[in-house]
Amino acid sequence: MDFDPRSGCPIATTLDIVGDRWTLVILRDMLTGKSRYSEFMASPEGITTNILADRLNRMEASGLVERSLYQERPKRYAYNLTEKGRGLHRVLQEMCRWGNRFMPETWVPPESFMQ
Repeated sequence: MDFDPRSGCPIATTLDIVGDRWTLVILRDMLTGKSRYSEFMASPEGITTNILADRLNRMEASGLVERSLYQERPKRYAYNLTEKGRGLHRVLQEMCRWGNRFMPETWVPPESFMQ
């Protein structure tokens, strides 16, 4: 890991990795089958290209994702969750449950995501 955690608190340390407004959204997309840059760009939240590139680099550096080359010219990469990244699935499921309970205007995630 390439950062110096603020403290030994597991919540603070986790937030140091995923506590921005985009990382968990990208993880959500990956958990629903997206792996390519263009697929992430098509998400309804409207992430900009520079922010997406930065977050994917940070996620790779922190061990949440690994990238693999799928096209040589021009170079294009697919991003896949590592075990560490997949370990956040239940966290995202609970966030969905909380959001649906307390913010009824939110959409219900697909059953496949919630299993």
